[in-house]
Formats: sequence, structure tokens, C-alpha cells
Amino acid sequence: MTGPLSGKVALVTGGSKRLGRAITLALADAGADVVVTGRSASKESDEVVALAQLKGRRALFVAGDVRSEAAVREAVQSAVGEMGKLDLLVNNAGRFDSAKLDELSIEKWDEVFAVNTRGPFLMAREAMVHLRASQGRIVNIGSLGGINPWPTHAHYCASKAALHRLTEAMALAFAPEVSVNCVAPGWIEFAEFGEPAAAHFAAMTPMKKNGRAEDVAAAVLFFAFGPHFITGQTLVVDGGLGLK
Repeated sequence: MTGPLSGKVALVTGGSKRLGRAITLALADAGADVVVTGRSASKESDEVVALAQLKGRRALFVAGDVRSEAAVREAVQSAVGEMGKLDLLVNNAGRFDSAKLDELSIEKWDEVFAVNTRGPFLMAREAMVHLRASQGRIVNIGSLGGINPWPTHAHYCASKAALHRLTEAMALAFAPEVSVNCVAPGWIEFAEFGEPAAAHFAAMTPMKKNGRAEDVAAAVLFFAFGPHFITGQTLVVDGGLGLK
């Protein structure tokens, strides 16, 4: 089987669950061989690797904590060592957290920034030599919260806003070899979030429904094999929620 990403190798951080799983499997459907990273192997990581392999792709899990410089370096080296190259980095691993701003601890603040902002920086820096060699691409997963302020998620919003600006800085720094873009989801429905929340956000959204993980994955695919000339952009996937 072939596809628009046939022969390409993609690395997806946090690629075992929720958005990461959908992105990983969409990339495999498009023809890419995939590397999934996470802090440790799990039932979910085993499953997503097996599903990608069933699609006829090479797929593997590599342990790597995006908060750790040493772990990131080892994960990228292992991925390239196994796959031979790297064409696409999807910085999906993220930490979502809420807290009242006047009660927000420095530990929570630092943890969210370590995953959401420092992690993509470390991954991109370590992968850059390989991405330049392949004329590759980076897609960061931002958030509507990086555009609209949420008073009970100040640390999360700030970390994602920083990632959006980091995307622009990367686009300038890594051009012309590597394109760098960002996908910013709004409310994406998952069963564990519960029906009351799903109904609440669907009612608020102009499209009168919630986003699906597959909607976000489709946006990632656009940047993965669309025009390489497009760089430094943030594509919001929110059904118009951010317009209200």
C-alpha cells in the first residue's frame, strides 16, 4: 500500500493515547512509518504500534520523557537508528491542568511549561539535523487556550501561547530546509470527559458539535504533506468556538 507519506518516517510524541493515537494512525494510513514516544511502554503504546503494523507500516515505541534533555536525545537517536531517518516530528505530548490563578503553585506552573513548551523545543533541537537532511517538517500541537485566555488554566494557556510563538521562531530559524507549523485544537470530545461537558461545549460551538480526534489528525496531515512552502502558521480546529 502507498500513500502521500509513503517512504517517510514520522515521530509522534505522546502518540499512544487520545490525539496522539489518532495522529499516529492517520500518518500510518497516509503511508508513513511511525515512531511513538512516551515516558514508558504501556498497553496503549503496544496497541497503537500493532495497529500501525497491521497497516503495513514499520512502527515502534521508544521511551522518552520530553522534559529531559538526555531522554530526548536518546529517543531521537534510537528512532533514527531503527528507522534510518526522520522526515516529520509531531510535538503532541502535552499536559492539561487547571487551577485558580491565585492558588497556582510554582510546581504546577513549571511542570506544565516543562511538557508543553520545553519539550517541543528539546525535541526540535535534537531532531533538527535529521529533519534538515530530509527537508522535513515539524507540526506542534498547540491549543485554543494559547489564543483565548482561560482564568482557571493560566499556566496551560501561557504554555500553549508560548508554543505558538515558538512555532513562528522555529519557522524562521529552521527555514528553508524545514517547515514548522502548529495545529491548535479547541474542545475535542473523548469519552472520559463525560457527556455533560460534551453537551455543554457542543451547544457553545457555532458548528453545534464537538471536534473529534480525527479532525485534529486531518489538520496535522495537511501540514505533513501539503505545500512545504507553508510555514509559521497556526491552524485552529475548534468549530468556530474561539470566535465567540
